[in-house]
Amino acid sequence: MSSQSAAGALTSPMRFWRVIRGGAFAGAMMLVAGNLWIVLRTQGRIHNAVQNVPATEVALVLGTSDRVPDGGPNPFFAGRISAAAELYHAGKVRRLLLSGANHSAHYNEPVKMRAALLQKGVPAAAMTLDEAGFRTLDSAARAKQVFDVATVTIVTDDFHAPRAVLLARHFGIDAHAYCSRAVSWQMSKKTRIREIGARVKALLELYVIRIEMPEARNGRDE
Repeated sequence: MSSQSAAGALTSPMRFWRVIRGGAFAGAMMLVAGNLWIVLRTQGRIHNAVQNVPATEVALVLGTSDRVPDGGPNPFFAGRISAAAELYHAGKVRRLLLSGANHSAHYNEPVKMRAALLQKGVPAAAMTLDEAGFRTLDSAARAKQVFDVATVTIVTDDFHAPRAVLLARHFGIDAHAYCSRAVSWQMSKKTRIREIGARVKALLELYVIRIEMPEARNGRDE
């Protein structure tokens, strides 16, 4: 083998690994920059104390399952329900828009939320169900498009709040968020780590793909 051929054989794997390392570095920088940008863009709109939440007509309560896979109670669900009830009873909002998935006759997040909030003394007349909030983007877009919400307080978890506020503002809603009580790292680490990627995905959808406001959907996915 000539010296030139040998050099080529050696440099090809080296080029490959340089590309891999470069791609990994670029991906990591995108994750860091995207997450930092969302946090900075929503700074001052995320609240952890009810007294700091501006009064508004509507709270958008984002859904999640009331149960974890092993059948036990979901602390994220319980936290959001408690936070929504607290906002209502403190007079910070007059109505609750309960937005979540409705995948089948046996799985309906808004219906579960309404039942839990009734137990906390929130009257049925103060609650409206959006059963087509299949993801955060849908819930934010539909709040504007279907329910004509102009100003809102979003109720969700601390790590989810920046993305939710960003999406709502993108669709023309003046949004703040009230965070539910933080779930321990041990119980929330997987969800928190997933949120890092979900934020970057949201930026790509909004500013690169330039996704249009979703069409209004009602009822469950068939």
